[in-house]
Amino acid sequence: MIELDQLTRRFASVTAVDRLSLSARPGDILGFLGPNGAGKSTSMKMATGYLRPTAGTARIDGVDVWHRPVAAKRRFGYLPEGAPAYPEMPAEAFLGFVAEIRGLRGRRRRAAVDRAIARADLGSVLGRPIDTLSKGFKRRVGLAAALLHDPPVLILDEPTDGLDPNQKHAVRTLLRALSPGRTILVSTHLLEEVEALCTRVAIIARGRLVVESTPAALLAQSPDGRLDSLFRTLTAPATPA
Repeated sequence: MIELDQLTRRFASVTAVDRLSLSARPGDILGFLGPNGAGKSTSMKMATGYLRPTAGTARIDGVDVWHRPVAAKRRFGYLPEGAPAYPEMPAEAFLGFVAEIRGLRGRRRRAAVDRAIARADLGSVLGRPIDTLSKGFKRRVGLAAALLHDPPVLILDEPTDGLDPNQKHAVRTLLRALSPGRTILVSTHLLEEVEALCTRVAIIARGRLVVESTPAALLAQSPDGRLDSLFRTLTAPATPA
């Protein structure tokens, strides 16, 4: 459902993502980890067609995101870094607007908006302009927008960023409930989120994939049985020769 093949992105002399190959199947919740600046957000922007790769390809459900962008974007919901939205629009109006852009009309539009509001637990802020919401609620509005058309693939960049512990638990529960038959790629820097949510893990450092495995297999590799110590070892800066 998600296929990244040798994705590369260079900015002048800096290689932000270096020949990244990765795939995810239906039912996978793939945790995408790496330290700040590792290339996670750049990779996700290329995977969703919002940033053109220097080299390589990305396909969603077999559809190339650059050669057939509209067809590819019908197949996924994307929560980008920062959850950008029209700040002056009330949350409910914004979701209605996104639903129309997605081609939903009449009863289908209303049902999709109501379902997304319930899933993201937005009932208390529907009439408030997005700009007045807390960071956590802004993330939840973005998550609701990604879910509106009930896509088979979800690509979520830090979906629980800014949420309190109860809200994080609710989002993780929602993603687990959505995962059967779907493919979910979740970028996160929270190692506890990987253990609580993900079925597979991909770790990148300096733009390159360093390991892809299951959480259980990674824990088994760690000398002290802790994911954070193994993560630090795998992503440590290279020692100069």
